Amino acid sequence: FEKPELDLAGIKVDAALERILKLPTVASKNFLITIGDRSVTGLVARDQMVGPWQVPVADCAVTLADHHGFQGEAMAMGERAPLALIDAPASGRMAVGEAITNIAAASIANIGDIKLSANWMAACGHAGEDALLYDTVEAVGMELCPELGIAIPVGKDSLSMKTVWQDDGRTKSVTSPLSLIVTAFAPVTDAAKTCTPQLRSDHGDTDLIYIDLGKGKNRLAASALAQVYSQVGHHGPDLDDPAALKHFFNAIQQLKQDDLLLAYHDRSDGGLIGTLCEMAFAGHCGIDVNLNALGDALPVLFNEELGAVLQVRHCDVEETLSVLREDDLLNHCHVIGSLRDDQQIVITVNGEQVINESRITLHRFWAETSYQMQALRDNPDCAKQEFDGLLDASDPGLHANLTFDPVDHVAAPFIVSGVRPKMAILREQGVNGQIEMAAAFDHAGFTAVDVHMSDILEGRVDLADFKGLVACGGFSYGDVLGAGRGWASTVLHNDKARQQFSDFFNRQDTFALGVCNGCQMLSQLKELIPGSEHWPRFERNVSEQFEARFALVEIVESASILLQGMAGSVMPIAVAHGEGRADFSATGSQEDALIAMRFVDNNGQVTEQYPQNPNGSAEGITALTTTDGRVTIMMPHPERVIRTVQHSWHPDNWGKDGPWLRLFHNARKWVG
Repeated sequence: FEKPELDLAGIKVDAALERILKLPTVASKNFLITIGDRSVTGLVARDQMVGPWQVPVADCAVTLADHHGFQGEAMAMGERAPLALIDAPASGRMAVGEAITNIAAASIANIGDIKLSANWMAACGHAGEDALLYDTVEAVGMELCPELGIAIPVGKDSLSMKTVWQDDGRTKSVTSPLSLIVTAFAPVTDAAKTCTPQLRSDHGDTDLIYIDLGKGKNRLAASALAQVYSQVGHHGPDLDDPAALKHFFNAIQQLKQDDLLLAYHDRSDGGLIGTLCEMAFAGHCGIDVNLNALGDALPVLFNEELGAVLQVRHCDVEETLSVLREDDLLNHCHVIGSLRDDQQIVITVNGEQVINESRITLHRFWAETSYQMQALRDNPDCAKQEFDGLLDASDPGLHANLTFDPVDHVAAPFIVSGVRPKMAILREQGVNGQIEMAAAFDHAGFTAVDVHMSDILEGRVDLADFKGLVACGGFSYGDVLGAGRGWASTVLHNDKARQQFSDFFNRQDTFALGVCNGCQMLSQLKELIPGSEHWPRFERNVSEQFEARFALVEIVESASILLQGMAGSVMPIAVAHGEGRADFSATGSQEDALIAMRFVDNNGQVTEQYPQNPNGSAEGITALTTTDGRVTIMMPHPERVIRTVQHSWHPDNWGKDGPWLRLFHNARKWVG
């Protein structure tokens, strides 16, 4: 072998764990995730963030096929590029295996329903790389995938993964190892049954079951452990038994169908110890793990063979093992631990306690790399507030405290009448939230009509024909003039549009809603909207960054016709904006503003703390209304969470419809 075997002498488990938790491939990717809109379309059933504490550890993404059913699509990825340094075909096989163990968290009828996209990257022309590429394509495309019954209908390649340059007269070069990035995608039978890594401490006594598809080989080469100690090694993991992977996939699907799984997380970067830590982070709990006769501490904890950890109720362990036995997996399954009442992560290997550390300490190790990146890129004060928030062991996480019953269908008498009032779903160039908004009003008994600003400017549509108007979210004119300002200008500086909007707002039988970009736009039409003179403008978030969060809000007693009967409720909602901070400097009348909604922390208290208040608005202000309540503006997105399945997290006892549907039902009730 060209690479020496790993030298593990003197490496302690606790020191190794700290190193791998800070390694970018293992560490939190929070700083990358919260700057991308993860709720747009209203069809996202599973994003990266998991559980009440919104920890980014989801194994796969799941989207819905439509706004009514539960079928959809799952997507997951796998890559093992470092392994190609010693065994390129193995790296390809392991990339496929990782993609499958990730996507197994979703409800998929058959493994054959999975399709793969293969992104091949190699330094073609570099000595030996062409042959390695050929061998790996053959191993994956001609051997492994046919045996699994999985097709690769699409892919791409980047075959110039080498760069050469001159430095002080010397030739230097960097050559990438062959890298196969596998993206798995499949139809989902029930998006609501997607498993997450969040350990559940609210289901009584539970146990952790470890499934080792590596069958005890515990090969460490090219692992995160090797990398953090500047080594490679030469005995790396491989997918030796494709049939076992098929059995594993089938067993996980059966366990989900039987409602036996409380949590699921695959083993990959960081090994078993990384998997266990991430599950504990998502559950904000301690764990007690005992690994006996499975190998020495470093190999058993840090190898990155394929596998997974399951959480099941203690009373369901035998039934779970029975399912695993039917799929010939029992010899590779081990009941390894349970949850603790405190916040300690305790791991014992062969009778020796190798880890006894607080969950908070390890969680901060894992989050520190993301924090440092965020502090460099964004407002460092905000980054520190979020990082320091991990110190709060008593943080209850997201919750819901409703003052109304979502099951009460206040609009039912009006919907069954068959009369469907016309609702203008207003958009402008750059707006992207009109489809989910139309779906929300359609659910509530309206006829949603797509109205582009050009329809009004060119006389194709007259607002006199509508009972309601909603300005949707997005990035009108790319926010070039400031969020919503270009859109507002097309109304204010066009006589025809200005008159139509003025007439609409002055009619007593109409209502309007502005969400996100629509909120920013309507806030600049105050001269046309009666009773809105004290509204603020919405400026850049204090974090100086676009914020996509799942945040808690409290509905305030107000005149808003859309929020009637909801005052006092605290519940989570999707947030996605870069300019949501309410600025009253132009009106100087924050006290007179007709506030309808505020951000609150996980204890239900009005907050300006980041990220519970994602934009930094004073007193948590995030929605306002007019004196008569007919026009309401808000920065969060209720239209994206009208169904329980659309929530990144929700209480277990919620039904099919989420509580935010009440806002749209209130609109239908008000119209009559």
